[in-house]
Amino acid sequence: MPASILIVDDEKHTREGLQLALEDSYDVYLASDADQAFNLLESQPFEVVLTDLRMSGKSGMKVIDHALTLSHKPICIMMTAYGNVETAVEAMKRGAFDFLTKPVNLERLEILIKRALSSRTIETENQALHQRLDKKFSFKGILGNSAALKAVIERVKLVAPSKATVLLEGETGTGKELIAQAIHQNSDRSRKSFVAVNCAALPANLLESELFGHEKGAFTGAIEKRVGRFEAADGGTLFLDEIGEIDATTQIKLLRFLESKTFERVGSIKPITVDVRLVCATNQNLKELVDSGKFREDLYYRLNVVSIYLPPLRERKDDTVLLLNHFLKLYANENNVAVPEVDHGAVRVLTGYRWPGNIRELRNFAENTVVLHRGGLITEYDLDTRLRDGGPTSLPSEDVRSNLSVEENEKHLLRRALLQAKGNRTKAAELMGISRRTLHRKLVQWPELDTLGKNSS
Repeated sequence: MPASILIVDDEKHTREGLQLALEDSYDVYLASDADQAFNLLESQPFEVVLTDLRMSGKSGMKVIDHALTLSHKPICIMMTAYGNVETAVEAMKRGAFDFLTKPVNLERLEILIKRALSSRTIETENQALHQRLDKKFSFKGILGNSAALKAVIERVKLVAPSKATVLLEGETGTGKELIAQAIHQNSDRSRKSFVAVNCAALPANLLESELFGHEKGAFTGAIEKRVGRFEAADGGTLFLDEIGEIDATTQIKLLRFLESKTFERVGSIKPITVDVRLVCATNQNLKELVDSGKFREDLYYRLNVVSIYLPPLRERKDDTVLLLNHFLKLYANENNVAVPEVDHGAVRVLTGYRWPGNIRELRNFAENTVVLHRGGLITEYDLDTRLRDGGPTSLPSEDVRSNLSVEENEKHLLRRALLQAKGNRTKAAELMGISRRTLHRKLVQWPELDTLGKNSS
C-alpha cells in the first residue's frame, strides 16, 4: 500500500505540479490552506505532510504544529522561498524533518521523501524491538519461584537503576548474561546499546583491540581504523563475560577506564571519553586469582562494587520443573509438535540430578527430548543413565544422624565430604551437592573445618 502524502500550498500550479510528480508512487492529497489541511489531518492519517511556509491565512508553521499534536504524527517537510531559510530551520527545531527551497527540485524531493519514510520504518522497528526486549528481559521474564532466584531478582531491582559497576558470579550456564540484560533493560540506559563480549573467546592480542578499537596501521593487519566495543556501547551497557580471563595489559586499560572514563585506541594517544556502564561476569573465584597474582587487586575492587551471586540449578531445585516445562513448550512450538509429557518418575529423577551444566544443560535436554520423542510420554526409563545415576557420587544417606540438629548434621556432612575428597574443595562441594561458593561460606561459619582443605585445591 503506497504511503499517503498531504501537500499544502496556496498556489494551485505548485500543488498540482507536485501532485503530478508524486502520484505514481504515493497517494497524494491536496490542501489549499491551513484550515483545509487541519480537516484532512483529522479525518485520516498521513505518512508525510509537505507544506509551504508562507500562505494566505495561517502559515505552514501552524500546519506543522497541528500535525505533530496528532497521535499518528506524520513526517513534516517545509517548503520555503530563499529568503526564509532561517524560519525553515526554526520549523525543524519544532519537529519538521527537513526543508526544501523553492522552486522545488523534484529529484531532491523524491530522495527526501524516501529518506523520511525509511527513517519512520526504522523508528517503528526500533520501538517494536524495544517492546519485545522489555517483555523478554523484564523481571517477569526471568523464570523461577525459588527463594534463591527471588533473592537475585531483589538484588537486581536495587542495583539496576544505579550507575554502579556490577560483578555477576556463578557457574557456567546459570544465566549471567540474562541477568546482565535485565539490569540493562531496567535501567535508564535501556534505549541505548547492550554490547556483550566473551573475554575468553579472544586471544590477548585481539581482545585489547576488540574492546578499545585500533587505528589504521596500529599493527600488522590493521588495514583500517576500527571502533571498539566501548565506543559501540556509549550511553549503554557493556557486558564483559569471563572477566577473569583478561591479560595484564587489558587489565591496566580497563582499570584506567573505570577511574577516568577514558581510554585510547590501540596505536593512538588521543583519549576518548564514553559513558558506559560495566557489568562483568565470571565463573572463577576472582579473589583467588588476586591472591595468586593473576588478577589486579585494584581492578578487582573497582569491578566488585556490587556483586550478585547466581546459584547453580542444583540449589534451585524448585525451579527445575518450571524451567523444563518452559523449554519443552518453547521447542515444541519451534518444531510444530506436541509438547512431551514428563511423568512423576522422570520428574523425580530430573529434580534429583545435579545439572553440572545448569540451565544451559537443562535447555539442551529439553530440545533433545522434543526432537526425539515428538510429543510422547517421558518416563524415568527413557532418560539417559547419567541422569538416572544422579551425576557424581554423593555422600551416603546413612551419614545423616537423627540425634543431631540440622546444623550439626550439616557440619558433620561437610567434615565427611572434606575428608572423603582429601581436602579438595571442588570435590567436597560436589559431594555435598552445593556450589563451591556455598562451601566457602560454610567454612567461614565453621573455621575449625578450614584446616582440612588448607593445603588442597
